[in-house]
Amino acid sequence: MSDNIQPDLRSALSRLIQLPSVSSTQPTLDMGNLPVIHELASWFESMGFHCEIMPVPEHTEKANLIATLGQGSGGLVLAGHTDTVPFNEQLWQTDPFRLVEKNNRFYGLGSCDMKGFFPLIMEAAREFQEGDLKAPLIILATADEESSMSGARALATAGRPKARYAVIGEPTGLTPIYMHKGIMMERIRVIGQSGHSSNPALGKNAMETTHKVISEIMAFRSELAEHYNNPGFSIPSPTINLGCIHGGDNPNRICGQCELDFDVRLLPGMNSDEIRLKLNNRLQPIARADGVKLTLEPIQACIDPFSGMADSELVKTCEALTGYKAQSAVFTTEAPFFSQMGMDTVVLGPGDIDQAHQPDEFLALDRIEPTIRLLKALIRQYCL
Repeated sequence: MSDNIQPDLRSALSRLIQLPSVSSTQPTLDMGNLPVIHELASWFESMGFHCEIMPVPEHTEKANLIATLGQGSGGLVLAGHTDTVPFNEQLWQTDPFRLVEKNNRFYGLGSCDMKGFFPLIMEAAREFQEGDLKAPLIILATADEESSMSGARALATAGRPKARYAVIGEPTGLTPIYMHKGIMMERIRVIGQSGHSSNPALGKNAMETTHKVISEIMAFRSELAEHYNNPGFSIPSPTINLGCIHGGDNPNRICGQCELDFDVRLLPGMNSDEIRLKLNNRLQPIARADGVKLTLEPIQACIDPFSGMADSELVKTCEALTGYKAQSAVFTTEAPFFSQMGMDTVVLGPGDIDQAHQPDEFLALDRIEPTIRLLKALIRQYCL
């Protein structure tokens, strides 16, 4: 085992942050993750893991890593995603791609969500050798969690890996999460007619129609909150977020086309196709009245809500090890895909969701040792 191949925690985190791996529904912002995957593979191979790089279909610059120590059935998966969200560099006080340690925190894009989980896994796994394990320890590093979840979808389609337990190290403040909302990302496209702005009658303004559409979406949002409620969530109703809008090309031209992207956070039991149909039926009369064409379609396939068992063996083990009672979350993770493969799945990681997707993202240093102790205990419990 070579120390210069297998870096220490700080060096590993610094290197991962240096490697850009933004994923986005906007093609101009989307990147591959292969440099991160190859770096992780080299480190885990130096620790004795067997590493397989799994290409993601239809994404030549993206892949998953399956790193396995030990053999046999069952075992434990420790999983994380290698991509980050886009960022606004001008809002950061430091370089997003440089690890900065100050205020008892590690700052950098992905430090919390969630490149920081992989160096912690490495620290926890150092003391274990293949011969020690009675069931395999499997490390998963996935692509595109922040956009299409194509990496997790590819794993579920392949039915791999086979394991009994899975811990996804998303930022939960070390609180076990057994249930979370799903998400549907949607795009509305309004096509009108451009023309000279001096005479509105010369065209059909797609942006003005989109203004009416937004009002209707907000009314629909209020109605969803009245009809769906799950007190098991801190935000008990479904939510709709208006995420981004693009339209027109010049102030002196009537806007001929406008696009609006938004998401809906689904409660368990909600059907994405039904929600889309209901909303479309409300928007088409607006389009007809304005004489424009309107389409509503998914940006990507829906990610279903995750509804695990609050009293599963893994949940109870994580509660005992952390001292925190399992809760629900309003964000979305890859957990439904692992659960679909038959694994008892928990979302549990060191960062806090409030730091995720924010300028000056950080991982607090006082979370590092507790996380390493937790991961070691889980490996002993389920692999030894």
